[in-house]
Amino acid sequence: METILIKDLLSRPADGSRVVVRGWVRTKRDSKNLVFLEINDGSCFRSMQLTFDRAAGLSPEIEAALSDAVTGASIEAAGKLVPSPASGQESELAADSLEVVGKADPAAYPLQKKRHSFEFLREIGHLRARTNTFGAVARVRSRLAFAIHEFFQNRGFQYFNAPLITASDCEGAGAMFQVTTLDLDAMAKSGKALDYAKDFFGKRSYLTVSGQLEAETYATALSRVYTFGPTFRAENSNTTRHLAEFWMVEPEMAFARLEDNMALAEDFLKHLFGCALTQCREDLEFFDERIQKGIIETLDSVVRARFTHMTYTDAVRELEKHADAFEFKPFWGCDLQSEHEKFLTEKVAGGPTIVTDYPKEIKAFYMKQNDDGKTVRAMDVLVPRLGEIIGGSEREERLDALVNRLKEVGLAPEDYWWYLDLRRYGTVPHSGFGLGFERLILYVTGMANIRDVIPYPRAVGQADF
Repeated sequence: METILIKDLLSRPADGSRVVVRGWVRTKRDSKNLVFLEINDGSCFRSMQLTFDRAAGLSPEIEAALSDAVTGASIEAAGKLVPSPASGQESELAADSLEVVGKADPAAYPLQKKRHSFEFLREIGHLRARTNTFGAVARVRSRLAFAIHEFFQNRGFQYFNAPLITASDCEGAGAMFQVTTLDLDAMAKSGKALDYAKDFFGKRSYLTVSGQLEAETYATALSRVYTFGPTFRAENSNTTRHLAEFWMVEPEMAFARLEDNMALAEDFLKHLFGCALTQCREDLEFFDERIQKGIIETLDSVVRARFTHMTYTDAVRELEKHADAFEFKPFWGCDLQSEHEKFLTEKVAGGPTIVTDYPKEIKAFYMKQNDDGKTVRAMDVLVPRLGEIIGGSEREERLDALVNRLKEVGLAPEDYWWYLDLRRYGTVPHSGFGLGFERLILYVTGMANIRDVIPYPRAVGQADF
């Protein structure tokens, strides 16, 4: 007999057809004549109920298997798919065959039928995907990853794999993980200075903080590209919003101005949220009920909204009118904080907002400078309840301006010779943005801690599993 995923079984008519179910036991209820097993295989939020009727006669082998079919055990069962008399489910399996594939010691299995704190579940990250919450997070993450490729592939973008090891600092912040094969312990004992000429790559090398610079090289050949892969930041930030390893989506478009970038970002978010609302509805209903009330309404409102556009200068002017409402007092030249961004979307604009033309001192070297000499053609996309979800800009395509900006921020132009070549040979206006995938999943699910929307979080002092 064909094994069918539970999500497919639950959508089939309960017509008495014989099926096989495989999964893990969530709960077990044993009465005098009936034994109920709740089985989940992770394919959907709902579980399948299996019913064993002692009045109809159960073999000694099935009774023995039932004694081992406890929470956490994996089982295979066969029987007829029949209508369920219980409320909340249309069908169940009237089982007449049971095999315990893998036992679980009920005294030791840490996921019993009770509420577990997310802090505790992080300690057993290898098992937490078996819970309702983390199974739902995993399914939403999977579907939205596919939706990202779907969106760009349907718009003529080429998928580009940026290198994970690099000698360039895209952000100029210096918070990078170093990659080396040098014997650091031996060199420390010898007292000798590190000689990176003898290192694997012959120079200082790091894990990438962004694939943007490399993506620009391909955008100026293929017109439209996007990256979607892991990036790394060695920031000592032990917060609910930061990870040392996370996934980034970074599209780059040749012959594109800031206005094109803003339009793409708006369409992108609406596509992703619309996908979550239609393709992950069951999981979102769980998040709406148990994690963050109003999630579905919030996502739906963003999909239907027309994004407000305002300059950084206008945004600061609005914030200064309400300075007493903020812990961090706003002023022109400050980096907007989350409290400012939420205020702009929730109180000023009443919906998603794109803020543009930031002071150049608080933005990266590659952003195109405006004629005022003070601001750059940057954009941040802000959404209610979270704040910034996308950051991007029109890139500086003028060679002289880019070289001068590198020097201003203390970077050596010769280290970026290959990046500058894009401006020497067939330069074009081009734009792009970055979306932190985990930030997206946080927003869609309503989860409070970014460490709970990635399978195995990497943060300060945390590299378990």
